[in-house]
Amino acid sequence: MGSFSRLLALGLLLLQPFVASFGVPHYFQSEPLTRRDLSPAKVQTELGALISKNSTIFGPTDPRFPNATERYNTAAPPHIEVVVIPGLESDIPTIVKYCNENSIDFFAINRAHARTYTVGSFTGLMIDMGGLLNIEIQPDNKSAWFQGGTYDGQVMSYLWEKGFVATTGSCDCVGMMGPALGGGHGRNEGLYGLISDNFVNLNVVLADGTAIRVNETSHADLLWAMKGAGHNFGIVTSFELKIYPRQVDTWYYHNYIWKGDKLEEAFEKANTFHDNGNTPVNMAFNYATFLLNETISKTEAIISWSFAYRGSAEDAEKLLVPFNEIEAVYEETGDVSFPEISEVQATAIDDPTCARNNSWIMSTANLKIYNITTTRQVYDLNNEYIRKYPQLLNPSVLHEGYANVAVRRFKSEDSAYPFRDYNHLTSFQVEVPPGSNLTPVALQWAADLRTLWNDGQPDVQPSNYVNYATGLESLPSIYGYEEWRLQKLLDLKKNYDPQNRFRYYNPLISEGKA
Repeated sequence: MGSFSRLLALGLLLLQPFVASFGVPHYFQSEPLTRRDLSPAKVQTELGALISKNSTIFGPTDPRFPNATERYNTAAPPHIEVVVIPGLESDIPTIVKYCNENSIDFFAINRAHARTYTVGSFTGLMIDMGGLLNIEIQPDNKSAWFQGGTYDGQVMSYLWEKGFVATTGSCDCVGMMGPALGGGHGRNEGLYGLISDNFVNLNVVLADGTAIRVNETSHADLLWAMKGAGHNFGIVTSFELKIYPRQVDTWYYHNYIWKGDKLEEAFEKANTFHDNGNTPVNMAFNYATFLLNETISKTEAIISWSFAYRGSAEDAEKLLVPFNEIEAVYEETGDVSFPEISEVQATAIDDPTCARNNSWIMSTANLKIYNITTTRQVYDLNNEYIRKYPQLLNPSVLHEGYANVAVRRFKSEDSAYPFRDYNHLTSFQVEVPPGSNLTPVALQWAADLRTLWNDGQPDVQPSNYVNYATGLESLPSIYGYEEWRLQKLLDLKKNYDPQNRFRYYNPLISEGKA
């Protein structure tokens, strides 16, 4: 990243176009406003007459509005003028066409967990998918249809009770399709790949309001784009996803807390354990977090490390012998059902991970291995900021390690998801309290850690998981460095969204102010 002054110039509200070298083609220019007199009440009357009676439309004066527009991150929130909760999938094409006819920008959300600051450029009508929650397992028990509002915790519990699992994400409160459009990491990827690797069919509403079925034989080019860059191309109203027999009755977890002096030993053993992308498949997900635990220390982060194993304690502990040799401050273990693994790994719907309405400053980077020297530098610098700025709340540095053998089996060129040879997701976040003037400090903190991560692997280009990216990163670092890949995405954008209506979530092309 550039200097601190450049970082601030970019700003949270918002952001120059991602890649100036491509320019902004004429077909992405905004349409002129035709109806400046539209109010939420008029939209309610006009659009309400066109869509199903069990749909809901309201504006800022409605008592439901604050709850409907809550977000995970409020650092750069979209400006919502009208909320529409469609009652039927078939309402969504009508909503989009109405918006187009009246020059209203629209933005579809499912549980509002976007981390990126780019959503802050939006002003207009929000389509809340939260009313579309149906799940239908297909007769062959090899796939299921999910409506666009389904979310991880709901899907995990429903399928588990029926004897199945799918490639959901790892956090209960997050919608299924949002992460899936960016690839979609999760606890079952070691066996089955990313969420998007398991798409069978997508029902998509395009920018002009056309509803299409997308699969390997119909709009196959768009299917390619939806697997990793899908936020740029359409609204998925429902999707068919492969499902799998659950295989086991319980999952095992082992959680450790280590002090900072154990960092080198723990991460060295983690590198050996992960073996450059050959993590034992049933050790589905482990993650290490640097965070404050004031019962242990008020000035130095602890290392909290959680392992989730698909199967028995006996089999899991054979793999965990190296970590058991590290003296821990605290440990806990147990057997739970798959849906309960979120609770013991602190990714359940009621955990702080899912708390809403906090202003988070974030950064992220993908890694191939843990550079031990860099990890120590990250830990020490994080502690320096903690001591100097105690007013900033809940800082944490996350290191995610999935068993990703199946992810690497899929060819990179077969989907828009570009970074299959990276093994770890890292991210940082810190909360800026209301009324604080410390946002610039938090931004610098985030930038400094990202720089350390990227400088710690000088032989590879910086890369960022699109679902964790903040919008301050370069376009190639999100969507891939191959020239053919970016050009293909831009060509598809021209074909499927020539007016660039989908430009608010880490966009391929940004028009600036909406």
